[in-house]
Amino acid sequence: MGLLKKLAGQSAIYGISSILGKSINFLLVPLYTGYLPKEELGSFTMLYAMIAFLNVIFTFGMETTYFRFSTGKGLDPKVVFQNAQSLVAVVGLSLGAILFLFAENLSLLFEYDGKAHLFQWAAMILTIDALMALPFARLRLDGKSLTFALLKLVNIVLNVGFNILFIVVAYHIAEGEILQALRPVVSEWYNPDWGVDYILLANLLANLLILPILWKLAGQWKFQLKRTILKPMWHYALPLLFMGLAGVINEVFSRGLFEYALPEGFYPELTSREAGGVFGANFKLAILMSLIIQAFKYAAEPIFFQQSENKNNPLIFARVMHWFIIFCTFLMVAVAVNLKLIGALFFQDEGYAPALPMVPLLLMGYLLLGIYYNLSIWFKITDQTRYSFYITLVGAIVTLVIILTLVPVLGYIGGALSTFGSYLVMVLLCYFIGQKYYPIPYQTKKDISYLLIAFVLSYAGFLLDTGSLIVNFTLHFSIILLYGGFIFLMEKKELSSLLKTIFKK
Repeated sequence: MGLLKKLAGQSAIYGISSILGKSINFLLVPLYTGYLPKEELGSFTMLYAMIAFLNVIFTFGMETTYFRFSTGKGLDPKVVFQNAQSLVAVVGLSLGAILFLFAENLSLLFEYDGKAHLFQWAAMILTIDALMALPFARLRLDGKSLTFALLKLVNIVLNVGFNILFIVVAYHIAEGEILQALRPVVSEWYNPDWGVDYILLANLLANLLILPILWKLAGQWKFQLKRTILKPMWHYALPLLFMGLAGVINEVFSRGLFEYALPEGFYPELTSREAGGVFGANFKLAILMSLIIQAFKYAAEPIFFQQSENKNNPLIFARVMHWFIIFCTFLMVAVAVNLKLIGALFFQDEGYAPALPMVPLLLMGYLLLGIYYNLSIWFKITDQTRYSFYITLVGAIVTLVIILTLVPVLGYIGGALSTFGSYLVMVLLCYFIGQKYYPIPYQTKKDISYLLIAFVLSYAGFLLDTGSLIVNFTLHFSIILLYGGFIFLMEKKELSSLLKTIFKK
């Protein structure tokens, strides 16, 4: 019970800070759609898909490995951190230098002629992200969730601030619309042809400013490479590296490859790259579900490892899964039925609306990803991480197959189905294999029924349109209340017990 209380408390801190941070970051959606052409958004989608893929290589599964070897292995957590961080630093700096040197070649390969600086900045972002990964993990393991959350929030605020400065403020100053006294100074460096360039530059500057603060708060780091410690860590991490590579294909390659899989002229008024920008912008509307999943992962992973020797873990894991599904399905219904309103608020251009029907699929896809994170604990605490590679490899194959076969036929919906289908397959594989090696008494039938009911209500609410804003809002709110009431009736006794557990002094 104490574990549930701790998990709920830390998830709340991570969740609230992430929601606040991403709510601020979400302001970038109308900013990008209002100030940047769709082609620039397509470039943004592709470049950040590449960054997300390479980020896995730069950190090569060492966050999870650090948690495992700092708990339940009889090793000094400080020594584990020094060695893991040193290895990540060596790899990150080496890979970053290689990418920086070959930036010109990459710009030509990806058809960004004259834009080598984009790949140089991407190399720097990846290197700094790698140097920050384990210090952030150390804060999580030490239970410093508030410090972690505040640093993440500051980083997001800085990033958003630089975006606004470069894309909005500098533009209006250069046009002579505001602060005309600064126009000569701003005109010296402002480039009106830059779009995604300023997005990357803002990210880079925000990370540079937060790095020394993070190192100071996370504790001292001394360079140290001990073969006796790093060799078993590497064997544990290697399958996680391949898991991450395959997983990131599921997570972001649907966005990165969308423009290449979509036939030119599929959407008559858009080029394939512009359609990729529309697809990527709508992908962000599923952000709230991804934030909840991320918050849960931040809190759960170190706590689960710390409790790996607890004999009651299977019962606790089952209960955590059940309430995770209840909370996330309710959230999915609440967001899905109001998508048209949310889309109208954040998309100034009506050209983004045709992709909205894909978002409920993405919400369910992210929910399935969260279920997978719950299920995956079995191979992490039993040191059978090779299964992570097998499962995510299958998921990656599913992603690529769906993108290549359904995007040319279904467009935006095909792209969303690649995320949904991939995570569904991964969940099924992880569940059946896990029950063989580490049985957990999940409430499978009940959980599946909640998922199906919530998914049906989500699409029904999204498609329901009477033509009246007030009537639509009333009906949508009624659907949310209907699902909430259904959950309350089904879980009344368990809910009472759970609340007593969480709020017990």
